[in-house]
Amino acid sequence: MEIHLGECLEVLRGFADESFELIYIDPPFNTGRRQSRKRLQTSRDEDGDRVGFQGRRYKSVALGECSFADKFDDFLAFMEPRLREAHRLLTPKGSFFLHIDYREVHYCKILLDEIFGRESFLNEIIWAYDYGARSRKRWSSKHDNILWYAKDPKNYTYRYKDIDRIPYMAPSLVTPEKAARGKTPTDVWWQTIVSPNSKEKTGYPTQKPLAILERIVRIHSNPGDRVLDFFAGSGTTGEAALSLGRHAVLIDSNPDAIKMMKERL
Repeated sequence: MEIHLGECLEVLRGFADESFELIYIDPPFNTGRRQSRKRLQTSRDEDGDRVGFQGRRYKSVALGECSFADKFDDFLAFMEPRLREAHRLLTPKGSFFLHIDYREVHYCKILLDEIFGRESFLNEIIWAYDYGARSRKRWSSKHDNILWYAKDPKNYTYRYKDIDRIPYMAPSLVTPEKAARGKTPTDVWWQTIVSPNSKEKTGYPTQKPLAILERIVRIHSNPGDRVLDFFAGSGTTGEAALSLGRHAVLIDSNPDAIKMMKERL
């Protein structure tokens, strides 16, 4: 595993052509505000300041705060050279995944169509979750978009037999054998966010669930492959890659993120 502290574009330019079989990035979403999250350590305490599951009380101790600016005057101008580097770095059978949301996904897709070619676009995966506040002015946004592009749309890694199975929503409509086996996921992935009380939680503001990254790494790369994440954040891609026998290369410009990755991995 490699962890690089630095501006990702500068680091990427130091890698050789076609040196990664899988690239996943979760860049800033251009929300227009600063993303921040306090890191807390909690323990059971009858006089604690927090109330958890079934009314149990917990004491919390602040360990620090991680934050980054998420506002760009020209988001696409920021992203374009980094996306072109991603295309250069992919092996002929490699895949690229961009994790973004409704604010910029349409513009990013047009840019990626230009870089990779429209024929290389294979899926828009919707990560749907149901957690957090509800809007009273519009339909509450409870999904992210993950765009999948293959370097060669006719020859890419897709380990179908390794896909995890999920329950049927109407098991009574299929045979008992099918219900017991479960079905393969579609392009809509239902997965809760990382719970504030989860052991998986690192305190990074935009941490993504390990289950999402494990599915991508397991299906779109082979054991021993090199996996790159150049907006690595809390290091979830690295944990998924390492647990599945892949080599992870992680880049981030935030020293707090690097420290968090080192502690986690």
